[in-house]
Amino acid sequence: MLNLCFMIDYEKSGVSLDRAAAAKKRIAAAARSTFNPRVLTDVGHFGGLFALSEASPDVLVASADGVGTKLLLGVQLSRLRSLGHDLVHHCINDILMCGARPLFFLDYMAFGRLDPEVAATIAESLAAACRDHGVALIGGETAEMPDLYAPGHFDLAGTIVGHVRRDGIFDGSRVHLGDVLLGVASSGLHTNGYSLIRKVFAEDIASGQIEKTRLADERSLGEALMEPHRCYLNSLGSLLSEPWLHALSHITGGGLEENTLRVIPKGLALDIHWESWPRPELFRLIQERGTVPEAEMRRVLNLGIGAVAIVDAGSAKIASERLASLGETVFTIGRVTA
Repeated sequence: MLNLCFMIDYEKSGVSLDRAAAAKKRIAAAARSTFNPRVLTDVGHFGGLFALSEASPDVLVASADGVGTKLLLGVQLSRLRSLGHDLVHHCINDILMCGARPLFFLDYMAFGRLDPEVAATIAESLAAACRDHGVALIGGETAEMPDLYAPGHFDLAGTIVGHVRRDGIFDGSRVHLGDVLLGVASSGLHTNGYSLIRKVFAEDIASGQIEKTRLADERSLGEALMEPHRCYLNSLGSLLSEPWLHALSHITGGGLEENTLRVIPKGLALDIHWESWPRPELFRLIQERGTVPEAEMRRVLNLGIGAVAIVDAGSAKIASERLASLGETVFTIGRVTA
C-alpha cells in the first residue's frame, strides 16, 4: 500500500499542470486574435503552420521550446554537453509531428552571470545537433541578467522553422476509428518531468550518490537521467509519404494520452494498453523512490514511449517492421476508438 504521507507529485514539486492549462486558455485567445488566412492550424498543435501565400502549396512550420529544469540537473551533475542536443531534438520532433522537415534554428541563452565556457559548451552542442540533422543555426540571443537569474543559473530555449507542402500536412484529419497506435521507444526521460525527478532524487544529488548508483545496463543513475532526448527525424521522417501513416505524436509534458489526443479528431478517443510495453528500469525506480502515484507517472513522464505513430490497422505490421528496420524499438500500444 502506498504511503500517502511521502507521495511526490508534480504539484508538490512546484509545477501545476492545471495552472498551466488555465494560463494557456488566455494565451491562446490572445494568439488567435492575430490570425489571418495564412495561418493553417489552431493553437495547441505541435507546430504553428503558416502558408507562404494563401494559394501557395508551401507551408512554414515553427515551434519554440526549452529544456526546463533538466538544465539545473545538468549544472548539479556537471553534465552540460548534451543540453543543446536535447533542445534541438525536441524542436525537430515537434515539427516532424506536423509532417515538416527542419530548415533553420535560433537559440536563446540567458545567464545570471555569463560564463563563457558554459555558453560555448551549449553552443557547440546546439551546433552539433543541427549539423547532424541538416539544420542551419542562423542566429540567436545571449543575455546576462544578474537581477533575474541566481548565480550559476541560466536558461536555454530555441525556435525552429521547417517546411511542408500542404498535401503533406499531418493535422489529425487522416485518423479514423480502428487505427493502431505504435509506440516508439524513448531514450529515457527526454526533457520533461525534471522538477519531479529532482525532488525524488534530491538526497542522491546532494550526496553524490546519484553517480554511484548503477542501473542494470551499467550506466550511472546520473547518466541515465541526463540521457539526451531522441530525435526521430531519420526514422519517422522516412515514413511521411506512406498512405498508411495517419498521424504522429511527440510524448512530452502531459504524457502519452494527452499528447496523442492532440492529433486525433474530436469525437474519437484512445484505448491505450498500458501494460503492452515493458516499463524501463529508470521509470520503475522513479515511481518506487518517490512513491509517485500511477496516474501522476502517466501524466508527467513518457514511461518509455517517446513518439506514437497512428497507422491504418491493415498496415500496422508493415509499419512496425519498417520502423524496426530503421533502428527503432516499436510496440503496439492501443487503438483509436469512439
